[in-house]
Amino acid sequence: MAKSNKRESTVVKTSIISILANLILVGFKAFIGFMANSIAIISDAINNLSDALSSIITIIGTKLAGKAPNKKHPYGYGRIEYITSFVVSAIVLYAGFTALIESTKKIISPETPDYTATTLIILTAGIIIKFALGLYVKKTGQKVHSDSLVASGIDAFNDAILSISVLISTIVYMVFHISLEAYVGVLVSLYIIKAGVELIKKSVDNVLGVRVESKLVKSIKNEILKEEKIQGVFDLILNDYGPDKYLGSVHIEVPDTLSVADIDKISRNITKNIMKKYGVILHTVGVYSINTKDENIIKIKNQIHDIVFSHQGILEMHGFYYDENDKIISLDIIIDFAIKNREELYKQIYDEIKSNFPGYALNITLDIDAND
Repeated sequence: MAKSNKRESTVVKTSIISILANLILVGFKAFIGFMANSIAIISDAINNLSDALSSIITIIGTKLAGKAPNKKHPYGYGRIEYITSFVVSAIVLYAGFTALIESTKKIISPETPDYTATTLIILTAGIIIKFALGLYVKKTGQKVHSDSLVASGIDAFNDAILSISVLISTIVYMVFHISLEAYVGVLVSLYIIKAGVELIKKSVDNVLGVRVESKLVKSIKNEILKEEKIQGVFDLILNDYGPDKYLGSVHIEVPDTLSVADIDKISRNITKNIMKKYGVILHTVGVYSINTKDENIIKIKNQIHDIVFSHQGILEMHGFYYDENDKIISLDIIIDFAIKNREELYKQIYDEIKSNFPGYALNITLDIDAND
């Protein structure tokens, strides 16, 4: 809870700083834009205003995401941050299209600007402020895992680049009396649109659910393997309910000689340790039993292993168990998503094992390649 509150405080503080900086820039740029009759500078000011709006949305999203879980939303409101990140990304995209439209208009109907030394000073100061703000906001966003802040930081960098193009075109006009700002504005607008599309794609991916970071998965598996008697860790599924908010489940392989009390103790140790070290809630620890009482079963397992891995696209086989009383062979296989028809390959493997072990009932699960 303390960690969550600290994160929320950091996001809000960073967003407030961003709002104040952008409002200052809006005032100065709007003033010199109207004085110099420059549509490019006025558009730049409007873009800074959209940044301030983005930061306000980030604050609202962070506050809503921090609401306590309730009966309707037992896993909390953390995913609201992904929605606000999408909104911020949409604002970036809108700013890009707006800048493109205004730049195109100026190409069709050019206007004569009236730049001064004050114009150059304010534009230069704005560029420095925007680069510094972008670096600060993006770095803070990465530190606290806030996609909204990262998006705002990237947007600030884009704005600085846009302002550089305006500054360059201003200098060129003052020295050579050649107006380039509209053409430069088109190129920069396309760059901003591209950045907006990429940010929206990332936001959508977070809402849909993406593969969990490999480093985290491997660290959790290795931590679980430290527990005595565990011989394998599989099927670690982590569901993302907001930045750094994971709930999940896992399967462990243990010898069939353990009692229910032994397994219960192991399970409780795992959930406690993983929560303490990673802040991840493992609400379910499933068990795969390993045959230890008959060496012939090991031969059967090796035969089936060879059959399974004789096919391309097999990533893993686990959870093997032979029920001697009912003559049931159980196992899970993971097939690479790169295989076009995973169900067809599964059927081929199933039929091949069945033909080699006709007297056995098969319980083969087609597992998913959820993590590394």
